[in-house]
Amino acid sequence: MVNTLIGDLGHYSVIIAFVTALVSSFSFSFAANANPLDGEQLAWKKLARGAFFLHVLAVFSVIFCLFNIIYEHRYEYHYAWSHSSNHLPVHYMISCFWEGQEGSFLLWIFWHALLGLVLIKYAGKKWESPVMAVFSFVQLFLTSMILGVVIGDLKIGSSPFILMRDFMTDAPVFQMDPNFVPKDGTGLNPLLQNYWMVIHPPVLFLGFAATLVPFAFAIAGLWRKDYSSWTKPALPWGLFAAVVLGLGIMMGAYWAYETLNFGGYWNWDPVENAVYIPWLVLVGAIHTLLAYRKSRTALRATFILFITSFLLVLYATFLTRSGILGNASVHSFTDLGLSGQLFTYLAAFFVLAIGLLVVRWKNIPATEKEIATYSGEFWVFVGAAVLCLGAFQVLVTTSIPVYNAFMGFIGVKTNVALPADQIAHYTKFQMWMGIAIAILSGTGQLLWWRKQNSGSKLSEVFMLPLIFTALFSALILLVSKMGYIERIDNPVYILLLVTSLYAVFSNLAIILGVLRKNVSIAGGAVAHIGVALMLIGVLFSSGYSNIISTNMSGMVYAREFGDEINRDNVLLWRNAATDMGPYKVTYKGQFLEVDGLPEYVNKQRLFRIEDEYKAIARYPLKDGDKVVYTAGDTVEIAPENTYYEVEFKNRETNEVFTLYPRAQVNPQMGLLASPDIKMFGTKDLYTHVSTVPDFNEEKEWGELKEYRVKIGDTLFLNDYVAVLHGIEPAKDTLLLNLKPGDVAVQANMQVLGERNKYHAHPIYAIRDRMVGRVPEEIEDLGLRIMLLDIYPDQGEFTIGINTTQKDYIILKAMEKPFISVLWIGTIVMCLGFVMAIVRHTKNGKGGNSSQPKGPAGKVTVKREKQLA
Repeated sequence: MVNTLIGDLGHYSVIIAFVTALVSSFSFSFAANANPLDGEQLAWKKLARGAFFLHVLAVFSVIFCLFNIIYEHRYEYHYAWSHSSNHLPVHYMISCFWEGQEGSFLLWIFWHALLGLVLIKYAGKKWESPVMAVFSFVQLFLTSMILGVVIGDLKIGSSPFILMRDFMTDAPVFQMDPNFVPKDGTGLNPLLQNYWMVIHPPVLFLGFAATLVPFAFAIAGLWRKDYSSWTKPALPWGLFAAVVLGLGIMMGAYWAYETLNFGGYWNWDPVENAVYIPWLVLVGAIHTLLAYRKSRTALRATFILFITSFLLVLYATFLTRSGILGNASVHSFTDLGLSGQLFTYLAAFFVLAIGLLVVRWKNIPATEKEIATYSGEFWVFVGAAVLCLGAFQVLVTTSIPVYNAFMGFIGVKTNVALPADQIAHYTKFQMWMGIAIAILSGTGQLLWWRKQNSGSKLSEVFMLPLIFTALFSALILLVSKMGYIERIDNPVYILLLVTSLYAVFSNLAIILGVLRKNVSIAGGAVAHIGVALMLIGVLFSSGYSNIISTNMSGMVYAREFGDEINRDNVLLWRNAATDMGPYKVTYKGQFLEVDGLPEYVNKQRLFRIEDEYKAIARYPLKDGDKVVYTAGDTVEIAPENTYYEVEFKNRETNEVFTLYPRAQVNPQMGLLASPDIKMFGTKDLYTHVSTVPDFNEEKEWGELKEYRVKIGDTLFLNDYVAVLHGIEPAKDTLLLNLKPGDVAVQANMQVLGERNKYHAHPIYAIRDRMVGRVPEEIEDLGLRIMLLDIYPDQGEFTIGINTTQKDYIILKAMEKPFISVLWIGTIVMCLGFVMAIVRHTKNGKGGNSSQPKGPAGKVTVKREKQLA
């Protein structure tokens, strides 16, 4: 039965959210321009707040309705059908919520709604109205993206509450039965079935949403012609946006590292770049704002960069959701016919923001004094410039599809191609940016420290960091030359290592210095140490990644595999040990996830039945010593994912560990492989399967060989020995679906393999007076055993044996040295940002009023002893 009530409620809630955003935007605008003395401002502000509160309730209602159709499997709705399925666990249903474009927009709207509530309470009387006017205006555009209203040929937004029969109007099934409801959905993209996809998108979209706050303060400052005091409340919000967006980016990098099989964490995909670019500009804006707070310089640059960072977020939205990237990105959204609306959205804010900035440009205070090259502020400004140059380089290349599309739109045919090797292209430039940032972050901080300790000589400030940098650099290079770690001989890599160590020791010296005073002001130094550690982690893990699965056999596995698979992968036959790097590696079989068991279960211990999500336990299944399922129990399984048990034994230390790389053969997407990773102190061992036997292909079995035996007889099957121990009633009655009068027996056989003993129970059944046989397949040995005939008078039985190619996988393994330094650096960087947020939030209390003015109306600024 089609349930239209929940969809109608959701759609009407979207309309209410749109209308209330419109009312709130105009009301806050009128309140910002109204005279506070005649009561008009208060009236407009009350109306605006009421409208925004109603807007928030409407947004919550939309979220409830959308999650309800997913959770309750309401497949009459296209969104639920196209993103969910019956067997998804609840946490993956949450991922379904934002897998589609409409859900991702709704997630963005949700964060804006919450941030708006916080700003209403804490922005202060002076800034609430102009800031919330900007906020509500943005919400107006975002809610229009899920409005789903069609006026003639004009489509405004795409509704997540559209019914299947309305989405697929030409489908024959809906023409015959408009109330048809599919029994199951198409399911969640298998690559997104990962716990990081439950937490990464909300963090990333919170970062997107948070960039609006400093943008709104900057626009409010231009609007109100108050060009300086907005910087105080905006600074903690800028830091918050930077840390959340940076954390979201690195969560995505870790998801790629743990889930995708390209062997890394950053592939310079256009969608990755689209998020990275605004983050770089935002960090640059924070640095220019800090320079302004200290020395009254770079205010114009601060306006430009905060405005640009938000506009770049909108541009990233256009890139990823307009379909303009086409095949240039592996995880951009498809075009829902909203590219024109997205472009209008981007153009409107670009024109309004840039136009206001141009109109107010001459009135923005600019310092005429020169900044000394030995001052910290100079180096902070240079660092911001380097960040922006790095962002510009990525932006230009990423925007090539946009350039081609625009030239085609105006009638000029172009075909500018993206770089063939994008990783090499971007790395060539971004590595030098990393070197420059490392130098600047260390130098700027040391010069700031010298300023706070007036009288200190330059030599005294720089001496210890330079000495420690030289010592540790020499030590690392010596150790690498001796072969204890990867040999570092590339001059650019050496330079990146030295400058990163310089950044670490420079900022560490400052932290040790402020410990005697107030460690809370060391947030900038901590964040810079985190960035330097990240650079070191990137240097080693990417620059010195070592493939250890080199094919030494001289065998070409298959010409259609390509050179990379044939060269950089090892063929592993099941239960046959193979040398790989320092390890003896053995592939031991295929495993599945069973509900209620923490460990994977060998497929050989399960009997698959018609329902692919269920199986029957052949043997007791245990959690440690506790028997969870007994033989014959029906268990719930996750059939889409197969885990391949691979045992590694270090030939030198005899250390043994087991990895379970995952793969599934998807009809639409082909082989989807996810790695398994063994983490050591100084490196990660990263493994994934490159090729597995195709599950969809029928196995080619050899000629059936028949053996007439008695109980206790031994069979010699090529390299194996089998013993018939007896005949017993069949246990798999659920599978056989026996009725009264039917009978089924099974052979109890034992097969001795190279390493293990296997039990086989081929079944002979008489059902409805017809003979049926259920063979037993031992995948480890490539054997299929059948109980063909029973001769009760002679006490003999006919056993049939087929053989096939043994199971195998083709595995790739590589070592990622010191990649843990990258993840540690991320945590340290985020810690530094949080410390800075706490510091500047305390300083920003009371920032609602403008800063005190001195003689001739000039703003006087209390110099704060704080770190960049």
